Formats: sequence, structure tokens, C-alpha cells
Amino acid sequence: MVPYVPLWRRIRQDILDRINAGILKPGDKLPTTKELADQYDTSGVTVRKAIDILIESGVLEGRQGIGVFVAGDPS
Repeated sequence: MVPYVPLWRRIRQDILDRINAGILKPGDKLPTTKELADQYDTSGVTVRKAIDILIESGVLEGRQGIGVFVAGDPS
């Protein structure tokens, strides 16, 4: 039996996989929380949890009023 993995962890891993595969590159802007919630068929709170953890770990960078970006772009 496969253990249950919370949706926020699956979203976090999917974003990491996209970065590692080069689909998302440093400096790329992520879709809005609402767009991601629609994409993953979940609430904004669930998406926000995954994004907040990636921001805290330095993988993503939040810019107030602008959006969330893949970290690593010097600009």
C-alpha cells in the first residue's frame, strides 16, 4: 500500500521537479495562487503552504505585489 502524501507536499515536489527538469528556470514567474489552485484542483491555502515552504527553503522568492519567482536570477 502506498502511503498517503498530503497534496501540498505533492505540489511542492511537482514545482521542484519542474525546476530540476529546466521547465522552470531562475527568474521565471510562477502562476498566481488562484491559477495554481485551479491547476491542482485544490484551495489557495494548500497551494500557499507548498509555496511558502519553497520560499523558506530559498527555492522560490516572493516579491510583494509582484509575484513568486524561481530563485537564482541576480536581477
